[in-house]
Amino acid sequence: MGKTISEKILSNKSGEDAYAGQIVEAEVDYVMVNDVTGPIAFREFEKLDMPAKTDKMVLIPDHYVPNKDVASAEQAKLMREFACRHNVGNYFEVGRSGVCHQMMIDEGFAAPGRLIVGADSHTCTYGGIGAFSTGIGSTEAASVFATGHLWFKVPETIKIELTGAFKKYVGGKDLIIQIITDIGVDGATYKTLEFTGPGVANVSVPDRLTVANMAIEAGGKAGIFPYDDLTREYIKDTVKGRYEPVHADADAVYSDVLRYDLSELESMVAFPHLPENGRKVRDCDVRVDQAYLGSCTNGRIEDMRIAAEIVRGKKVAPWVRFIVVPASPRVFNAMLDEGITKIFTEAGAFVSGPTCGACLGGYMGILAEGEKAVSSTNRNFVGRMGHKDSEVYLAGPAVVAASAIAGKIVTPEEL
Repeated sequence: MGKTISEKILSNKSGEDAYAGQIVEAEVDYVMVNDVTGPIAFREFEKLDMPAKTDKMVLIPDHYVPNKDVASAEQAKLMREFACRHNVGNYFEVGRSGVCHQMMIDEGFAAPGRLIVGADSHTCTYGGIGAFSTGIGSTEAASVFATGHLWFKVPETIKIELTGAFKKYVGGKDLIIQIITDIGVDGATYKTLEFTGPGVANVSVPDRLTVANMAIEAGGKAGIFPYDDLTREYIKDTVKGRYEPVHADADAVYSDVLRYDLSELESMVAFPHLPENGRKVRDCDVRVDQAYLGSCTNGRIEDMRIAAEIVRGKKVAPWVRFIVVPASPRVFNAMLDEGITKIFTEAGAFVSGPTCGACLGGYMGILAEGEKAVSSTNRNFVGRMGHKDSEVYLAGPAVVAASAIAGKIVTPEEL
């Protein structure tokens, strides 16, 4: 019987002939923690009194950096001290750090065929380049620090067949919002979303990363795209060490099959307070107070280029705060080199260095009572970006940029 990509990777890493439903103990390639989830992992690891598998550990402060208060400074200090105490080479201090999931890609830890876990739910992002990556708890991360292994229940897989190509200004964010709207926030619980079909070749790797990033918003254990020429080109200058991509077998068994013609998709927006509340942007009439472009979902240079193309020569609506946050130093520097930062600031946007702050409602763009934001992030739960009576509308970078100019949620074509 054939295997899915998930079954193959977990078979390779466990040394077992693994199929959906089995429990396996697998060797992890990398385990990542951030400044919020790391301190708990550090404390639990120290209790084990075992040597650290430092070659597998990646420590990335990103949620509250630069530190916004004493509490976050103490969290960051714990990470810094742990890295020094155990001589962790893969520690990225403020100024050399960025949003953890973008850093895992930029610094070459994520690669096809690898098994990567992270104490952050959006670790599933790396499936965009063919890894099996998934979020875990901090105590599980501690056990990987000590053993380099972790147990997994091999997930069932939903096959998503893609045909066609996106229309201009429609992309990965619109696809995943449509999928989550169709199957619900629990429609893929503990399953992998595996993307296939001729349409995959028309989905850029940045768009694949966006789609994989939000697999968790449908309850997914992972989201995975196949390795191809686009993947090879995208990672050729970044990946550390060897990697072994795998492909699904023709006779692999799937729990369900969904089909999407990319050419039929439209610009989407997910209304509060769940990512499954997707609607077509053309059916919206929502005035916004803030537009946010960034995060591990849509903070890549390709997202910034799309937004800059739309914003160039225009001005942000007088009542709107347009906040732009690149996901890593590499993205930040590319924006400067390409003149994108200047385009944004001349339009009236605020551009910062990399941080997760606003996405999780930590700082750098907190919403007040009654305010509404259109955001390129991945979650719009109650109080996600500020006051419990604020509202977050999820959309792709093109819609976020156009909405910042219009002062309401629109497509670029409506400007």
